[in-house]
Amino acid sequence: MGLIKKCKETMSSKERVRRTFQYEKTDRVTIGFDTNPEIFKKLCLALNINDFNLETLREALGVDYRSVDAPYVGKPLFCAPENRRVDPLEGCIMRLVKHQSGEYWDFCDFPLKDASDEMFDKFPVPNPDDFDYDFALEQAKAIAEKGIAVYVGNPGVPDILNSNGRIMGMEDVLCHLVLDDEAALRFMKRRSNFQLGYMERLISKCKDYIDFVWLGEDLGTQIAPMISLDLYREKIKPVHKLFVDLANYFNFPTMIHTCGSSSWVYEDFIEIGVKGVDTLQPEATNMSPEYLVKHFGGRLNFRGCISTAGALSRGTPEQVEAVCRDTLEIMMPTRGYHFAPTHQIQDNTPVENVIAMYNCAYKYGQY
Repeated sequence: MGLIKKCKETMSSKERVRRTFQYEKTDRVTIGFDTNPEIFKKLCLALNINDFNLETLREALGVDYRSVDAPYVGKPLFCAPENRRVDPLEGCIMRLVKHQSGEYWDFCDFPLKDASDEMFDKFPVPNPDDFDYDFALEQAKAIAEKGIAVYVGNPGVPDILNSNGRIMGMEDVLCHLVLDDEAALRFMKRRSNFQLGYMERLISKCKDYIDFVWLGEDLGTQIAPMISLDLYREKIKPVHKLFVDLANYFNFPTMIHTCGSSSWVYEDFIEIGVKGVDTLQPEATNMSPEYLVKHFGGRLNFRGCISTAGALSRGTPEQVEAVCRDTLEIMMPTRGYHFAPTHQIQDNTPVENVIAMYNCAYKYGQY
């Protein structure tokens, strides 16, 4: 099986990422990588990374950025029930689900489903002071010294709908937002205030090395918005603005992850200062590369658009190459495109397709 065939590079990853956010010409597109555990192992074996080292794999693929986090050092907040995992900071509960391509941990037993006011008020939320920000600083320094771009945050911040849905169930989240349930809204605010406080401390500590901030909010189904624009503007947009304002205060661009059909909210993103959007499932309504470039090209960076549900998982290497080539041809003229899968590459994806995808970034992604 062939290895990754890289092109000649004249920029560091750090310079490449920063220039892309400014819509400036680069040597090639930036490259991102997200994967599930089983296909990660198979890809490592195919690329002769026999110790399954994630950093070695990222270097082999040419991934241009790494995240920095501060580890939690406070007292334990949650205990895992038998045969379950619990997120140590969120408190969401997961069970192991096996399938024909591997296994994954899925959310279950939602601890705040049908919760009383007292349950909402007593449910633990971390204190942003209980994290080792000095560790994060050393981590950021080490990454930046290699010329690699650094980001803070992730698609789960603040992610009001999805992250609270992991704790109370999605139906409850939507009902609480629409019905103005005071206790539930207090809990959501406590969580977002923690995330904002953590982010502020992390950015302040690592500001000399950070290149962008990553946020997230799942807002769409495959065919339509998950909520109304009015509800977004009333309940969620003000929270998003707090995070974007924080990033803008430090002059860092913000990218926000949005699953499904989400372009209906992009004008509001632009209004509050968001610089880029992530995931971009091309099969969802009004999310094709052509649609995005026509309506938002030059005003938003785009990351993704290589569908994990299309040719990558179901096609041949030749079909993957055709999709990647066509996507690059449409997206690259905006000079704000980050080449990446729409989600984590799934376990049922042929390894040769993944290799074909990343080879396309070098073959067709040069400016």
